[in-house]
Amino acid sequence: MKRKQSIESVRWDLALRYRLIETVAWWEGRLTTGHLIQSFGISRQQASKDINTYISEHAPKNLTYDKHLKGYVPSKQFKPLFIDDSASAYLHLLNQNHDRAPHIEGLALAYAHTEVLRVPDRSVKPEVLRPILRACREGLRLECEYVSFTTPDGEARLIAPHTLVFTGMRWHVRAYCEKNRDYRDFVLSRFRGTPELIDDVSANTREQDGGWNSLVKVIIEPDSRLKPDQKVIIENDFGMLNGQLVIDTRGALVQYVLQRYQIDPTKVHAKATAQQIVVANLDELRSWLYQ
Repeated sequence: MKRKQSIESVRWDLALRYRLIETVAWWEGRLTTGHLIQSFGISRQQASKDINTYISEHAPKNLTYDKHLKGYVPSKQFKPLFIDDSASAYLHLLNQNHDRAPHIEGLALAYAHTEVLRVPDRSVKPEVLRPILRACREGLRLECEYVSFTTPDGEARLIAPHTLVFTGMRWHVRAYCEKNRDYRDFVLSRFRGTPELIDDVSANTREQDGGWNSLVKVIIEPDSRLKPDQKVIIENDFGMLNGQLVIDTRGALVQYVLQRYQIDPTKVHAKATAQQIVVANLDELRSWLYQ
């Protein structure tokens, strides 16, 4: 119990460095002060102190120093305290450091074996994002100009934003629209000018957003037309249990979940090997999809 309390009390900046220590040691098998120096821009003395503090105060049995490798290696008793031991932690680290690698000595070689596809820069301007963030935090109404396919020249809107959402390809804000008298999604790159905060609290909060507060499950399965051995491959690809991948989400986000998995609910591909996965409970989810 004492160890858990000490972990919870670790400063945010130190916790980030401890996470790197565990991630690199666990997945690369060798940790040096250079990893901390290159990732956080700290001195070698500070990096050495961080590693020693991690060992002495939190995980005395996790790392041992290997003189031959000239670095710390995970022990047989290694149990991560600041990360989980899933591959996602290491892959996230690769993703974070990929853009920085060409500019930092040492990282260029370390991450030369990775390539990351980037989403397009949607050019969200600071003068647009700042008032939206404040409106979300304080529950304020916002007057803005917004373009859409139906109003490409722009249209004044009064909205009450409550949550920023990243779909994997773009950012939008979930907000109550006073024109439509409903909660809608507004793409951040489609705001024009500078939104103006209205200094009164909106009654249309996140708690009143039925689509946001409706918790639903998206159930994904291998295409039934696949052969049994092909289904096994798909089940392993997506980490399915008992032939299904169950995704907990919100009603308002169902269409984005399907987009993320490249599922078009209006079409069925002629080839099962191209379709690969389907939504098993599509009928239950149709009310959350755009018509």
